[in-house]
Amino acid sequence: MPHPYDIYDAPEVLDRREGPHGEVVLRRHGALLQIIANGCFLMDTSDGRSERLLVDVAYDALDSRPEPGVLIGGLGVGFSLAHAAADPRWGRITVVERERAIIDWHLDGPLSTLSSRALADPRTRILEADLVSYVNETSDTYDALCLDIDNGPDWTVTEDNDSLYSKAGIASCARVLRPGGVLAVWSAQPSPEFEGTLWNAGFQHVRTEEVPVARGVPDVVHLAVRPG
Repeated sequence: MPHPYDIYDAPEVLDRREGPHGEVVLRRHGALLQIIANGCFLMDTSDGRSERLLVDVAYDALDSRPEPGVLIGGLGVGFSLAHAAADPRWGRITVVERERAIIDWHLDGPLSTLSSRALADPRTRILEADLVSYVNETSDTYDALCLDIDNGPDWTVTEDNDSLYSKAGIASCARVLRPGGVLAVWSAQPSPEFEGTLWNAGFQHVRTEEVPVARGVPDVVHLAVRPG
């Protein structure tokens, strides 16, 4: 079976926006939808295994508490949100997304086919906000924090996201987690340095889950637990 890219010459731009952090583009390439930020490929609708794993490993690492609340950092193409909303075990589901264009593409654009059911779920809330600012300022707390706003701790979309993966940024993530809460961070490649930062910030049970990909280094999810 041919890959969805193989029979098409060039992607079609569906929308292009200038946001507070630069240019954001939605493209169609064959059967796939792609999100590009400042010329950097972020994600597409080809798979979603690692985005679903991000949610599942966070839930599995929790201490069997009823209806845990989850904060998803980054709406993206909606795989993590849709997967969480399809699981009745989750309680409140909050998504923080800083790009208005991406929210619009889900509300009434091409990505709505992936997320419309999840967005209609009464547990779901979408916040238009910068995640770094949100975890520094919010008084809300959650049982799980699932982050997928960059290509990983070592490959951020914008420079101002770097602070999220520092010791201070991880401390802010810990602040919005309830005792025993779980931090899960998606990455396009393993980051031993980030694992060390998690340990140094006081997290426990730090580990890395690999997700095999067709070519190249596996995607990973970095997982850590806030002490109870």
